Amino acid sequence: MATNQAAFLDGEGSRFRVGEAPMPQAEPGRIVIRNRFTAVNPADWKVQDNGFFIRGYPIVVGEDVAGDVVDVGEGVTNVKRGDRVIAHLDNLATQKVEHGGFALYCSAPAGTVAIVPSNISYADASVLPTAFDTAAVGLYSQASQGFLGLPFPSADPPPSGKTIVVWGGSSSVGALATQLAVASGVKVIATASEHNFDFCKKCGASEVISYKKASVVDDVVAAVKSVGGTFAGVYDAVSLEDQSYKHALPILERLGGGNLATVLPSPKDVASNVKCGNILCISPLTHPLWKDYVTKALETGQLKCLPEPVVIGKGLESCQTGLDENKKGVSAKKLVIEL
Repeated sequence: MATNQAAFLDGEGSRFRVGEAPMPQAEPGRIVIRNRFTAVNPADWKVQDNGFFIRGYPIVVGEDVAGDVVDVGEGVTNVKRGDRVIAHLDNLATQKVEHGGFALYCSAPAGTVAIVPSNISYADASVLPTAFDTAAVGLYSQASQGFLGLPFPSADPPPSGKTIVVWGGSSSVGALATQLAVASGVKVIATASEHNFDFCKKCGASEVISYKKASVVDDVVAAVKSVGGTFAGVYDAVSLEDQSYKHALPILERLGGGNLATVLPSPKDVASNVKCGNILCISPLTHPLWKDYVTKALETGQLKCLPEPVVIGKGLESCQTGLDENKKGVSAKKLVIEL
């Protein structure tokens, strides 16, 4: 009989403790995955350092996994035992240790699971789940709520006539926001450092602007006007006052107002013609995309596994190394751990 292990956090600020963990059960609407790779996200070290979202310990973090389905619960029809899958886990919402990704086995909600084509490695696929959902919620939630309200992506999208700015185009979320927006027939102006311009173009950006230039606001406004279309707003994959808001808000004002989708708490003082939407990356809104879009788009190459993975270590003992390295800052790459 298989046994499970996990990397536990036992309290705010604690380091990981690797130990025996309960074997997940196939609950209704969920699947059990033998994890092959897990990816590291900034949320993981923020939870470790500050206890954000945590209602009790011990807890197992890790939201992105790629692996094999070993069991399916009642009502699950989109995958079967033996399928190679990726999953976005909901452990921060449920607070159940068996729902965390820093483990050998985990339980995942079937609504945020997709089959991985045979020509894509577990390592490559593991970079997608959280970034995909975070991007999709900001892009496709209602514009009336401060989000961008774009049409859903498709295999052959008609031009939407819309243009958006993706601030932080070389981040994992920015890369997915760009890819999805382009698959929705939307033109993207991305910001990045100059050495990541080619990466952003690979994701589909029409133009890439250096955020380091003093003229960045003028440059982005000019680029939006140059590519044309109706300006639909800014997707801010950075969402910090001193790094992005101080530029994103003037861009919006200069372009006549619009929406600002943010991955962290939105700015408080905004112009009357600017509306903000703070993204919570777990939402039923994305379930149809997981079911009908992700696998097909991976098969055709429309959806690329970007940023490329960097394997930071092997085994649960490498989880701490992954968080420490992610905390130093990464761009145009995603740290993953082989399990």
